[in-house]
Amino acid sequence: MKVLNENQQKLIKLNNGIEMPQIGFGVWKIPFNQTAKVVTDAIKNHYRLIDTAKQYGNEEQVGQGIKDSGIEQKQLFLTTKIFNGDQGDFDKLRNAFNEQLKKLGTDHVDLLLLHWPVFNKYIESWRALEAIYNDGQARAIGVCNFDVDHLQNLMDHANIMPMVNQIEFNPRIHQPDTVAFCQDNHIQLEAWSPLGNGQLLNSPVINKIAKEHGKSPAQVILRWELQQGFIVIPKSIHEERMRENRDVYDFELDADEMEAIAMLDEERHSIWYDKYKWSGNPNGLDDYIAKPGEF
Repeated sequence: MKVLNENQQKLIKLNNGIEMPQIGFGVWKIPFNQTAKVVTDAIKNHYRLIDTAKQYGNEEQVGQGIKDSGIEQKQLFLTTKIFNGDQGDFDKLRNAFNEQLKKLGTDHVDLLLLHWPVFNKYIESWRALEAIYNDGQARAIGVCNFDVDHLQNLMDHANIMPMVNQIEFNPRIHQPDTVAFCQDNHIQLEAWSPLGNGQLLNSPVINKIAKEHGKSPAQVILRWELQQGFIVIPKSIHEERMRENRDVYDFELDADEMEAIAMLDEERHSIWYDKYKWSGNPNGLDDYIAKPGEF
């Protein structure tokens, strides 16, 4: 790991050698009419990793925000994800991804992820991601929400190992088996919902530690994740909070504090793949792409 002098951003080297900022900015559920400005504000406040997805419905707005920032894409690290409904068909996936690139206003992304392990489709989908990677349309490829069984099955069929697994991870949900497997196989872990949808900010344990360090509860939670080697992608529409979420490298949690926060684990997912039809559950919910006015 090294630090960029310009923005004091710590970079993590992925298993293919490229470097990824350890703190990024997520855009899930940001109101559509605010997304472009919020992305511009995040970049202005020195975020360089921007994380979106086709399912979020806001790739075009993210692309506009990047354009409005005046920062060249080569100075950023842009992540998007393959929609579940586009998985399983090599040509369909590649064509759909080309449309995603158009919306983002670019000819490549830095990281492309399979959003979920779609039942009986993610192996063929990975074959398409390998082709996208080999063609230079993605500098790195990976997955989201894959557990140990999914990862092992994927790796048994893959020519290129996944570089990232983005999973739900925060003090309330640790997924220890998946974390250990990824660490053992040099797959970088990235936390979505790193602040637990805000439900941890009032925790007495976290607030006590925050007070002792002169930091906010959010900063303590993010620091707990960073010290475990995770990449994190917090979200806020407020510039002050954006700055606060990045200001986490000037203190360190000791072993007792790390353990006290870890004891908050409930191992409860906020959402999981078996609730959806594409998981193989015939009674599951249909998938969707977010639409304007939904948030």
